[in-house]
Amino acid sequence: MASIATNGGSVPKVLVVDDEADAREFMAMAFKCEGYAVEVAEDGEEAVQMVSERPNDFSAVFLDLLMPRKDGLTALREIRGVNKELPVFITSFASSPVNIVESIKAGAVDFIPKPLTHEDLRKHMLRVGRPGLPAGRPAEKAGDWKEQKFWGTSRRMREIHNQVERIATSEAPVLIEGETGVGKEVLAREIHAHSPRAGRPFVKLNCAALPSELVESELFGYEKGAFTGAFQRKAGMFEVADRGTILLDEIGDMDYRLQAKLLMVLQDREFQRLGGKETVRVDVRVMAATHRDLHKAIRNESFREDLYYRLNVINVHIPPLRERKEDIVPLAQRFMQKHAAGAGPVPLPGALQQAMLGYDWPGNVRELENLIRRLLVFRDPAEMVREIAIRANRLAKGAGAPANLRVIETAEPEERVMAAAANGYEPPVEPYTAQRAATAGPPERQSALGEVAKAKQEAETAVILEVLEATHWNRRRAARVLNIDYKALLYKMKKLSIGAGASEHPA
Repeated sequence: MASIATNGGSVPKVLVVDDEADAREFMAMAFKCEGYAVEVAEDGEEAVQMVSERPNDFSAVFLDLLMPRKDGLTALREIRGVNKELPVFITSFASSPVNIVESIKAGAVDFIPKPLTHEDLRKHMLRVGRPGLPAGRPAEKAGDWKEQKFWGTSRRMREIHNQVERIATSEAPVLIEGETGVGKEVLAREIHAHSPRAGRPFVKLNCAALPSELVESELFGYEKGAFTGAFQRKAGMFEVADRGTILLDEIGDMDYRLQAKLLMVLQDREFQRLGGKETVRVDVRVMAATHRDLHKAIRNESFREDLYYRLNVINVHIPPLRERKEDIVPLAQRFMQKHAAGAGPVPLPGALQQAMLGYDWPGNVRELENLIRRLLVFRDPAEMVREIAIRANRLAKGAGAPANLRVIETAEPEERVMAAAANGYEPPVEPYTAQRAATAGPPERQSALGEVAKAKQEAETAVILEVLEATHWNRRRAARVLNIDYKALLYKMKKLSIGAGASEHPA
């Protein structure tokens, strides 16, 4: 156990529990930057001991689900035996509905899927209480998001931005459509910040992140005894957002049965908590966001047509980043300024800008921001060009990839190099193939099954090498990305003779 920052108890203290050192360090730094005191533990057993010895010393616990010695759920249950009121958040890459439900039933305040970002942690910090503010603050105010002004230089983005104030003055529901990562939530927050409700709560629920039973209880709240684990009454998000704004993110993934109840709330502005008979009236402006085609969902009878027309009073479609290339470099420069902090910015040479402009950014603005944060960590523009090339080549293998990307994968090696150069890419080096080519003898004729086995082996090798390179040969992290057991990865590396990198790089 190591103390990262303390302040004599004068500021909220957060306990970070994770068996991965890099995860602990990232979370500790994120909390420290927000002004919190932080202590860390390497597993659930150490965390339970710390909370048992100082049950009132921590304002919140962020607890990884899968750890040695004592896993997160076991630790959570034991912490609940010591302190029933202490906010505990479960974090994990294994964000299955079963794990989410089990975590909430065991007493977690929320389940936060990994990989974590600073903003993910920041939003959950607000539920704990910030330094100088009372704990348990239920929602963010407009001023908390001033640094995330909705921004773009392309014609369409300027048009959307010019509409913000007019949309904000209205009380009409807003439906924001666009691919994942384009900035739908940022636009919703910007509208709220310019509205008469700006001083009131802004509450967000991701309808795709939770099972339908939990979505219902989160939206409408529940009474004590409504279900197993309901030890006390809990206000739903509609109550928390009263006189403010609620954003229903990924509304297209909401359970069909829940859509009917939501429609009634939109019409009557009233509802009942789960297990309750009391009618709760609220004054909430509703905004919804989705990456799905709702017209198609209506035809498939997975989305209610009447709910669509109730939500779609004001419609804003945010174009993907590939359709507004002129925004890419200015956005990259803005994210550089936002995340550089004391380390200072990193130059964006022409080769890197060209690679950015040639890539299609399937993750849109969010993917671009994350890559800039990666660049600020490693401070190597050439490495970033290689990373974009890897992602472009991976994207080219998928259906519907642009023709200029497909040629990089389907052409002969010499043509691949030329195509990559023409598109601003640097194809990734394939050390295993080069090594085999240098030592292999003349090709032998194989049976059809033998050729299939060889092709499968080469494909598996290429994927493992690509992930190992992307994770800088951190084998544990690569195993998580590949979604296989760590020992299984080591076995495959040995079987496929991927040994040089494994012996040179630590796990």
